[in-house]
Amino acid sequence: MLRAVKGASACLFAGLVVAGCGKTAPAPPSTSPTQAVHYPARPSIAPPPFKLFHQTDTTLTLVTEENASDEQVEAIIWQLQDAASSHTFDALHLPQKFIDARSPIVWFHIYRGAKCASEKYTTGKYPCGASYHAAGEFTLGSFKDPNRTDGELVIDENHSTALWDSNKK
Repeated sequence: MLRAVKGASACLFAGLVVAGCGKTAPAPPSTSPTQAVHYPARPSIAPPPFKLFHQTDTTLTLVTEENASDEQVEAIIWQLQDAASSHTFDALHLPQKFIDARSPIVWFHIYRGAKCASEKYTTGKYPCGASYHAAGEFTLGSFKDPNRTDGELVIDENHSTALWDSNKK
């Protein structure tokens, strides 16, 4: 019995010095380099026309041409980012006073055509089914930074492509 206690004491003492008795030390954390994120180039085409479809206290829903390409939707998002930087939403026929009064965020949802654009506001049957059909998103402001901008091309309801690094704007 005394020998067992001595062995346990030795193991306890060694456990304080080493990571544990009979256990191997944990593997060091991985030191693999982080993968660089690549953002798509800013489109070189002019954005297509769009109009304000619906407005709530925190969102603006915009609609553009039904056949707008991804690049055209990206051009609209960049146009919104430029307007945020220069405070020129009025020039786009969007309410600058509303945007300036945001508390603290305003979301822009961009749709190809008006058919699905009411999906966020409908109380009945969804016009295009139960999934999300926006083509692009622009967000102005955050709880920490009122000037933060985020722009994303929406691939489907679970996937999107960020258009710029929001932490560097």
